[in-house]
Amino acid sequence: MNHLVILPILIPLLGAALSLFVEHRRYGPRVQRAVAWTALSALALAVGLLFASTASGDINVYLLGDWPSRLGIALVADRLSAWMLLTTLLLAIPCLLHACSGWDRRAPHFHALFQFQLVGLNGAFLTGDIFNLFVFFEVMLIASYGLLLSGGRGLRMRIGLHYVVFNVTASTLFLIALGLLYASLGSLNMAELSQRIAEVPAAQLTLVKATMGLLLLVFCAKAALMPLYLWLPEAYSRAPAAVAALFAIMTKVGLYSVLRIQMLWFGDDAGAMTGYGRDWLLWAGVATLVLGGLGALAATRLRVLISYLVIVSAATLFIAFSVGTPQVLSAGLYYLPHSSFVAAALFLIADLIRRRRGGASDRKEVVAPMPGKETPAVLFLIGAVSVAGLPPLSGFLAKAALLAGMPAQYTAPVWTAVLVSSLLVIMGLTRGGIRLFWRVPPVDPEAPKPRKARLRRVELYAACILLGYGIGMTLGAAPLMRYTEATAAQLLHPSEYVQQLRATTPEIRQP
Repeated sequence: MNHLVILPILIPLLGAALSLFVEHRRYGPRVQRAVAWTALSALALAVGLLFASTASGDINVYLLGDWPSRLGIALVADRLSAWMLLTTLLLAIPCLLHACSGWDRRAPHFHALFQFQLVGLNGAFLTGDIFNLFVFFEVMLIASYGLLLSGGRGLRMRIGLHYVVFNVTASTLFLIALGLLYASLGSLNMAELSQRIAEVPAAQLTLVKATMGLLLLVFCAKAALMPLYLWLPEAYSRAPAAVAALFAIMTKVGLYSVLRIQMLWFGDDAGAMTGYGRDWLLWAGVATLVLGGLGALAATRLRVLISYLVIVSAATLFIAFSVGTPQVLSAGLYYLPHSSFVAAALFLIADLIRRRRGGASDRKEVVAPMPGKETPAVLFLIGAVSVAGLPPLSGFLAKAALLAGMPAQYTAPVWTAVLVSSLLVIMGLTRGGIRLFWRVPPVDPEAPKPRKARLRRVELYAACILLGYGIGMTLGAAPLMRYTEATAAQLLHPSEYVQQLRATTPEIRQP
């Protein structure tokens, strides 16, 4: 049995436990940061090895407690899981770097919650049964509650309460759906369910469809699909910068879940359930794409605008995953890390701008010139070009590949939605950039000059790393797209995943 599969969960879990032990004041922030970086370094090694082991197409299965997969907890690592783990790791590094610039001093439990967040994210990408997907969802969400409220009060506490209530409601529906699923099909193992859904009797078909619809509703709520995205802009825009940057990957967990069950349960061999919900998700994605663009255009604060960009990226991925052809699916998988990195970078850049504008914060209004605006302006320009999908950066390559592979029956609506939303995003970013960096009121020569705000180099490095990922994805587009093409091919032929999970047996023989 390959024990490497459990390390992306075990390492941050141990890191969280150690972080709790060193939270006492006598240890100080240096010890807490050392523990966090040690855990993240070990996680990087484990994810790198796991990525290398799955790159050739191997599917690794790990049975916790050596129980049979149909009875116990099974972890499965394939190309898609490794791709998501690598994206999460690369995103976590600059987020932790930004937090270690000094903000973590105001949130004494930050490092433990950060590690628990990684436990939930990595576990969701590795689990091979739907119940433990729920468990890791809850680990991720409980950690996110603490991270969102870290060091905050007043308005952030009120927004945080809305976020908690919404997600608790969604989790309750998730648990109800799991009960219905087990009652109707007798299993929660993804491979077992793939077989049983294809053979579901006609008498149970209505119940199974209703259960699957409830599951998709929950995942769409987590991924901020219309009309269930209204919670996201205020929650993300009020979160601390490092936390908001990490949250950029959280909507992708819902998308990952939709993609995984679509390929495993609603594929070509699913009988009456073949293609279930696919058209509905496609048109909901198209509508969300346009509404997200309108929200970005209408946003009055920069961080709200960026939050709508997260919704736009989620809608684009819903379209790609719902169409499901090899080329479009590959383009969507390439777009997924790009959109996460650039949204996270913009959240960090918005925090730099907010602190440098004083009382004006990140509101898109014309105020006195911002001291030292050159560096944030350049970073904002690079991020805006990337997120808008303009050449020559990776956003353009991803959208071009997605549109080029679109089937004829979807060409007109999808092309229109993607181009209109891109235009709205460009307009919103352009207007914001002009008001933040260009247009300024007449300056009174006798008025005292505003004091130049301090620019912490560590925060600058964190934003540059995230933008550098996008540039690296552009330069390495060919090998990365070959990997996503291989991943798409593996997803479209789920029989190997099912057979490997069902065939893996406990290694300890019973006496």
